[in-house]
Amino acid sequence: MTTKPLLSGFDGLISLSRREGVEIRPTLLRVLTDLYVQANSHSDDEERQFVELASRLIDQVDDATRLAVKARLAIYPTTPAPIMRKLGLAPPHEGRRIPRAREIPASFPTQAQAPVEAEMRMSMQPRDAAEISDMFFRATASERALILHKLSQTPLKAAPRIPSERAKRAVETLEMAAYACDVENFTLELGESLILPARIATQIVEDPGGEALAVAARALDMPSYVFQRILLFFKKDIGKSVTSVYRLSRLYDGLNEHSALIMLAAWRGSALAASRARHQSSLYDGERQRARASSGQQRPAVQPGSILPGRTGTDRDR
Repeated sequence: MTTKPLLSGFDGLISLSRREGVEIRPTLLRVLTDLYVQANSHSDDEERQFVELASRLIDQVDDATRLAVKARLAIYPTTPAPIMRKLGLAPPHEGRRIPRAREIPASFPTQAQAPVEAEMRMSMQPRDAAEISDMFFRATASERALILHKLSQTPLKAAPRIPSERAKRAVETLEMAAYACDVENFTLELGESLILPARIATQIVEDPGGEALAVAARALDMPSYVFQRILLFFKKDIGKSVTSVYRLSRLYDGLNEHSALIMLAAWRGSALAASRARHQSSLYDGERQRARASSGQQRPAVQPGSILPGRTGTDRDR
């Protein structure tokens, strides 16, 4: 399991939870735990990252979330010792089984049951959006599926729906371009219909896993059978594998539209973050060049208004 980039991306998501009116730390802790227990073993760096992030979140979440995470990690054979101590779990010893957590109550307090729709929705800042987008593209197939599933539970504001007539025309154009294997027009139409820059649209089309294309298609409300045709005719590497087509078809059928629109908002925000970074870099380089030019100018040997050097002789000496 190569989770280092994915776990590193959680720092950006945690910054969202520090803002007033936003509480997504319970969801982050659940996602982090789910990703960690998917693998039977971890590198020292992965374990260190998990301990650092989970330790911070455990102290900041509600009892229901803490109890659910405790139940997951109590039966996981390689839970780090610092996390076990923090959750009150006894460390495993030879010949003794790891104690299971107490049974999770059937119902939680009313405050913990507040629906997501009632929570404040918040637009992503460009830097946070870039980190979410980068985390998604670096994740494995199973991790991407989990991220998309959990996104709908966060209080992040989704991008507006694409108007139905515009989306319908886009689906027809994309299907025709896929039949013709016209990568250029397919990418152009995808970017224009989703209001994405060419760089992001190209990244979605060229993504070898196919999950990014599934998100884009769901944002356009593309029929499932059309998406499957695109996989078969346009994504040749995926179309050759029955398993890959079946896996992506199942992912697409279960993909929540709200999750797709949140990811679309992240892609748009990441483009804005990249644009700002280039602009700031340009300003910095310009200031530096002006500073060099100023420092390189030589002051004149004689300043205006200064006393001229004395003459060697006078009329009296003649």
